[in-house]
Amino acid sequence: MAELKQALELLKQQARLDQLGAMARFGLTGDARLGLSMPALRSLGKQLGPDHQLALAMWDSAIPDAQILASLLADPRQLSVSEMNHWVAGMRSWDVCDQACLNAFRRSPLAWARIPVWARSDEEFVKRAAFSLLAVLAVHDKPRADADFIAMLPLIAAAADDERNFVKKSVNWALRQIGKRSSALLPQAIALAERLRERPEKAARWIATDALRELHPRLHA
Repeated sequence: MAELKQALELLKQQARLDQLGAMARFGLTGDARLGLSMPALRSLGKQLGPDHQLALAMWDSAIPDAQILASLLADPRQLSVSEMNHWVAGMRSWDVCDQACLNAFRRSPLAWARIPVWARSDEEFVKRAAFSLLAVLAVHDKPRADADFIAMLPLIAAAADDERNFVKKSVNWALRQIGKRSSALLPQAIALAERLRERPEKAARWIATDALRELHPRLHA
């Protein structure tokens, strides 16, 4: 595919291999990572896209930078369930996961139904994708009813015992964003956090404490 070859060459021209060590300290890892900055990737996205077929090919390169670029090139309306599942199965770092949720998945009409499916996965980044997507939708899906987010709170409760860093941080992120979404959701999120704070699992207590630190002051704002 000539377009893929050209796009990968453009990526390699902007590689910052000297930055990989510093990026790794923030969990930005992955084989063949090129070290591009997000502004550089967004600029390439505007230059090359939208191009859904190129996005699918870029994702399958397994280069983290190329996968983030794929999320910028994809047409969310064309994403199928199998393509979305394939993407989450290939995630190997938190930034690829979160950028795919932010740039592509949240705009797909199929996104909401993926959350409970991925939340039940044992795979670290599949599970992270569920809660990162929920957090992103809490911010960006303005028309969605608060009741839909309340219905997702049991997923947060169920995942709060997961000690894996990239999972618990996304669970916490989802809880905080739901609480900040509206005055109706704020007490619901706080009530869940207070229940999590009483649980024996270290992850649940961390999620709760961090969420309450941000949400409690909003009650009196």
